[in-house]
Amino acid sequence: MLKESCEMFLLNQALREDCARNNFTGGKDWPAELKTAFHRSQTLGYRNGYAIVRRPTVGIGGDHLQFNQLSQAELDELANKAPVLTYGQPKQAPPADFIPAHVAFDKKVLKFDAYFQEDVPMSPEEHYRIRQVNIYYYLEDDSMSVIEPVVENSGIPQGKLIKRQRLAKNDRGDHYHWKDLNRGINITIYGKTFRIVDCDRFTQVFLESQGIELNPPEKMALDPYTELRKQPLRKYVTPSDFDQLKQFLTFDKQVLRFYAIWDDTDSMYGECRTYIIHYYLMDDSVEIREVHERNDGRDPFPLLMNRQRMPKVLVENAKNFPQCVLEISDQEVLEWYTAKDFIVGKSLTILGRTFFIYDCDPFTRRYYKEKFGIADLPRIDVSKQEPPPVKQELPPYNGYGLVEDSAQNCFALIPKPPKKDIIKMLVNDNKVLRYLAALESPIPEDKDRRFVFSYFLATDMISIFEPPVRNSGIIGGKYLGRTKVVKPYSTVDNPIYYGPGDFFIGAVIEVFGHRFIILDTDEYVLKYMESNAAQYSPEALASIQNRVRKRDAPAPESESKQTEKDPGVQELEALIDTIQKQLKDHSCKDNIREAFQICDKEASGYVDREMFFKICESLNIPIDDSLVKELIRMCSHGEGKINYYNFVRAFSN
Repeated sequence: MLKESCEMFLLNQALREDCARNNFTGGKDWPAELKTAFHRSQTLGYRNGYAIVRRPTVGIGGDHLQFNQLSQAELDELANKAPVLTYGQPKQAPPADFIPAHVAFDKKVLKFDAYFQEDVPMSPEEHYRIRQVNIYYYLEDDSMSVIEPVVENSGIPQGKLIKRQRLAKNDRGDHYHWKDLNRGINITIYGKTFRIVDCDRFTQVFLESQGIELNPPEKMALDPYTELRKQPLRKYVTPSDFDQLKQFLTFDKQVLRFYAIWDDTDSMYGECRTYIIHYYLMDDSVEIREVHERNDGRDPFPLLMNRQRMPKVLVENAKNFPQCVLEISDQEVLEWYTAKDFIVGKSLTILGRTFFIYDCDPFTRRYYKEKFGIADLPRIDVSKQEPPPVKQELPPYNGYGLVEDSAQNCFALIPKPPKKDIIKMLVNDNKVLRYLAALESPIPEDKDRRFVFSYFLATDMISIFEPPVRNSGIIGGKYLGRTKVVKPYSTVDNPIYYGPGDFFIGAVIEVFGHRFIILDTDEYVLKYMESNAAQYSPEALASIQNRVRKRDAPAPESESKQTEKDPGVQELEALIDTIQKQLKDHSCKDNIREAFQICDKEASGYVDREMFFKICESLNIPIDDSLVKELIRMCSHGEGKINYYNFVRAFSN
């Protein structure tokens, strides 16, 4: 039995040496066919009635553990030293004490700075609000809380927004862990999105020690409404070296005087008014005085603006400053008016009024020459010339009444009758010129109608009376009441009325579209024309002379008989004789006859009216003459034919 044990020991020793040469260290490196025991070491036990935990010293099958293995040289050395013989059996080190999480992480809290945006739907001053919060993560139980720092008099419920609890991360039941938190990320808690911008020093060290790479910190967002309400930082201005006392002593009683105008004519009831602007050099104050004139209708207030310093440029936030209640200080003004701002020929605005400086006194001119080097400050003429009067335009004439009478409605609210020439009315009172006239009309029934024209010299009015003729079928009587008759082709704005010089034998008078030919006059007309020959044309005087000559000459019996038979022939012959005497230099009888004969191919003695006037125009026949017009009327046959035989006779020598 002892022999077998020795053989087994020697065999194992040989195997160990062989395994050492082949780099077998034991444990799992041993060949499986050499293992005979596969039990595990016992790690639990009791000592003195208490359960204790033992660390395993060997592995499965009695193999040495990796961390407890020693080299053969170390084992030999330890075997040779035999420390057990010297110190006794070594005691095992007690195991490390178990520390629970609520003890290990007690009072260890991660702090993150964050903010969230809150909508403000019913405020005209802000549309959203930025609220800054602190997110706390408690490592002992993985709970979180959100706390907003309390701002005094904010009017918003602040403090603990979310109490300490484990917060759900998603709908699957997962909760936020400290590994989910980092700078520069958004987290959603109960429907609100928080933006984490930074963390404290402890949090940064803890997360970096756990191998988490932190994002760079961000700038905390500010609430725009809160920033708007903040008071601006006080600006300290270094006092200047300028001595106000020296300014007062140097420039005392020295005042710059400027003459200015305020032109307010563009507004309703505005006017151009003059002012005197005083600039006091001792304290840079300005005073504006009114210039009153005698009987200008204004109360004699001496000042428009009291003496005070005038701001030129205000601070942007001081535009709504209540200037009428409080005085303006240097904090609300960027720049004040100085002497260099008051220059002749320049406009400046003071208290909402624009003043134009057009002159200054001699002292002011000397001051600007010495101080600013401005030698020439000429006076500017600001006197305005009165605009030309607006020409009054009358509305178009409506055809009712006289033009002068209708125009009175445009001159006054209560119209007055037009002024009359009283001297003319007294001199020519009851003086009436009467003429016999015939109506020029294509209607055959109107050829025999006769009319009596009455011209009233006192008022230049005309009345027409038609003597009634029995069995004529035409009712006679008043044809036109007493009124003024306008000449044809005269404008409505400047009407020209018929005068005494327009009425003579053979004259054509057009009355409201009806043409009348004067055939005869009474004896008073002849006397009036002799005494007032300057008012009549030579043509009118010649027609009256022919009438008087024919009236005084005895008529032969044959002519008297023929005249009694055909009075129209007598009028035609008399008219032809008058035209021959008046136009005796116009000798173109042969040419006229040849021209009419060429157009009259049938040799009937008649030509068309249109062709007749074309021939007269080509031969320069004065068809506009009143006698020629009467001749054309008497030579007319029907509506479109004219007898040119009798017409040509008037132009024979």
